[in-house]
Amino acid sequence: MKGSVTEITIAKRKSRRGGERPTIADVALRAGVSPMTVSRVINGETGVVARKRDLVQNAISELGYVPNSAARTLAGSGLCRLVLLHDNPSAGFMSALLMGSLEGAHQVDAQLQVEPMDPTEPINVLCARLKWSQANGLLLTAPICDDASVVAGLVESGFAVSRIASTQKLPDSHDVFIDDEAASYAMTKHLLTLGHRRIGFIQGPANQAVSALRAAGYARAMDEAGIQSDQALIVIGDFTYRSGMTAADALLGLEQPPTAIFACNDDMAAAAIAAAHRRRLDVPQDVSVCGFDDTAIATTIWPEITTIRQPVAEMARLATIALAEAVRARNSRLPQIEAHQHLAFQLIRRASDAPPSSSSA
Repeated sequence: MKGSVTEITIAKRKSRRGGERPTIADVALRAGVSPMTVSRVINGETGVVARKRDLVQNAISELGYVPNSAARTLAGSGLCRLVLLHDNPSAGFMSALLMGSLEGAHQVDAQLQVEPMDPTEPINVLCARLKWSQANGLLLTAPICDDASVVAGLVESGFAVSRIASTQKLPDSHDVFIDDEAASYAMTKHLLTLGHRRIGFIQGPANQAVSALRAAGYARAMDEAGIQSDQALIVIGDFTYRSGMTAADALLGLEQPPTAIFACNDDMAAAAIAAAHRRRLDVPQDVSVCGFDDTAIATTIWPEITTIRQPVAEMARLATIALAEAVRARNSRLPQIEAHQHLAFQLIRRASDAPPSSSSA
């Protein structure tokens, strides 16, 4: 998956656009109930107690919420119950994923529930549990979405499947993704252009397919620059903050530490910055730190993190819409069309990177 660097846009993070119409998530927050309860009230379903129904109706009135008419037309082909299955340790990634999925579900008037997946649970048990919840469409996240046997088992059991941030195309499923190898290559190339030659790399866990792709992008950029591979500069994390701290400590404790650290997600990059500060190192003057994803933590710590923007929320929104359309097409006995949506990434330049200092170069 060697993408072209011409696809990359280096830009400042744009502020959230104003004037957006209220969503089901906004109504739920105002009413103090779940988005599922709001959906039930809007659709006139029974089973909602009068007090909660009143809270929802008052919130709808106060916010001026208006259901999407196109979505309600789609809803005529049947109630759509979607389940977001996840097994990802990154809180920032999951937060963006959930917000995008909720927005997508609102746009197509679908119900959405969130379920953790135990990787040790047999596929037949998982399918039985999901059927008991009356789910008819499944949103899969990494690493679940790249497990071909799991995806095949879910499809064979009759579920429509849509995969978020997948790394390979699989039959009978929809997927939304970016080119992880090209994105990692772009970030490493950026650090090389700044003048860094000893670039530490905090890789993701082996059970995540994106880990290998991002490692390949890093290796390709270093190889093109004529820099011999140094395995001491590559440390494995697991996408959690704690693992990033451990990995950064190992890198910064080397006899010849790196002048820059590229972490495979923002949680680990934030931890690397904390590890540098704990050693009284200035970021970016003593060591540059860059991340991946552009989740909320990238702009809530100091210095703000230079990172690859993977449009997680948008990926989740598009995957949810595609899934709901697939479910309703199936209910209406219409042809099933696989959708493979390749989104662009961005390299977002902030304050955590700079050329190496003369003393460390």
